[in-house]
Amino acid sequence: MSLGNLTDKFAWMRKLILAVGLNALLFSFATAQEKWTLRQCVEYALANNISVKQQDIQARLAELTYNQSRLQQYPSASISSNAGINAGRSIDPTTNQFTTSQIFFLGLNFSTNATIFNWFSQRNTIAGNKYELEAANAAVDKLKNDIALNVASAYLLVLVSQEQANVAEVVLTQSQQNRDNIRKRVDVGNLPELEFLQADAQVARDSATWLTSKATVQQNLLQLKAVLNLDAATPFAVELPPLDRIPVEPIAELQPEMVYNLALANLPQQRVNELRIKAADKYIKSARGAMYPTFSFFAGMGTNYANNQIPDFINVPTGTFQNTGAIVNIGGTDYEVKAPVFNTTITTYRVPIGTQISENFRQNAGISLNIPLFNSGIARTNWQRSKLNMENLLLQRQADNQTLKQDIYRAYNDAVSALERYNAARKTVETSQKAFEFSQKRFDIGLQSTLDYLISQNNLFSARISMLQAQVEYVFRLKVLEFYKGQGIKL
Repeated sequence: MSLGNLTDKFAWMRKLILAVGLNALLFSFATAQEKWTLRQCVEYALANNISVKQQDIQARLAELTYNQSRLQQYPSASISSNAGINAGRSIDPTTNQFTTSQIFFLGLNFSTNATIFNWFSQRNTIAGNKYELEAANAAVDKLKNDIALNVASAYLLVLVSQEQANVAEVVLTQSQQNRDNIRKRVDVGNLPELEFLQADAQVARDSATWLTSKATVQQNLLQLKAVLNLDAATPFAVELPPLDRIPVEPIAELQPEMVYNLALANLPQQRVNELRIKAADKYIKSARGAMYPTFSFFAGMGTNYANNQIPDFINVPTGTFQNTGAIVNIGGTDYEVKAPVFNTTITTYRVPIGTQISENFRQNAGISLNIPLFNSGIARTNWQRSKLNMENLLLQRQADNQTLKQDIYRAYNDAVSALERYNAARKTVETSQKAFEFSQKRFDIGLQSTLDYLISQNNLFSARISMLQAQVEYVFRLKVLEFYKGQGIKL
């Protein structure tokens, strides 16, 4: 290797080490921030997730529908009033007589109506709306559970990537120490320069691995921010408990059939299906009741006022008489019939509003019967549509239960497989650790080459990474099974 190539390589290594230092500085700044626990992440996601807010609005709309249907049980009542001016030939609203006078009129009316019996159609509608409200609330819980599971998954990715970064950092530190020791031995002539170059190249490789693992941590943090709906530029760090301290139930207590039965009773999605089926059953009964007669009670009262002028005729006798043209015979003698003459005076007056309101006051009450004979098949179509909706919901429940069972059995099988891989990887780490320690001793006394020593070190690093991957997968699969039991997500 030429001197120029060595100079370029050392310059590249200085840049790499500088980058490592800057990355470590940035990481130490991030870890100095207040760290978020999984619980804080879940709470923040639930409080800021748009889908949760939209589903909550749907639940409030269902509550309004339920409350409005309950109020329909009570009688309806209304007050109406009309006022105006009639001109020309019109009917006086107080006398029902034709008039040509311009009058101002006023009418006041009150009416009420109540359903007496409609074959429980209204009650079944109320019951159906109540089940729909409970289903909407359960749908909110289901969405929250899904978000919590997504947050936990992203959180665990950050955890395992950080653990991998920690392992890579330890390996890098060991490589640097090994390189320094080799440098000393090269300087005193115990080892050739090639051994140092090999160790130095291993430091460069381990530095690149450590930088890559740190970048993976940052990428997973960004992914977690996206799940939380948190701005990417916001300073953010999470509290990462050691994998071996995360509480998990024994896999023997997470048998798939038992978990499936608990999931049917506890998971919100299954409650949503059951509640919607109950609501659909009530809607079928309500639609059928709408095809039968309805008995209702009605009542009302009202009055009228008009400012019309009522004529008043006053007749005053004049003391004179006039022939009427009639003749009457009395005792054989004809006499003319005369009548007194009167002077007639015509005056007008208005009836006071209070008097008119009192005199024109009217009331009515009765029972009505409405028999649906033909309405273009709307009522029967609604009944048939509600029955088809019930069939669809039953099929949806069956499909969801099948999917749930498959997911639980898959998670259980994956957990068993991950446990087996973890146990195998742990044994591999133990063996690789012993092999590395033995290789370290042989290398220190000069009985092993640097290349063989580095191979032993890389084998140990790979075994640790494999064990971490199997361990985090095992923990996650167990957490999924705990989630299906209705225990939520806890780290």
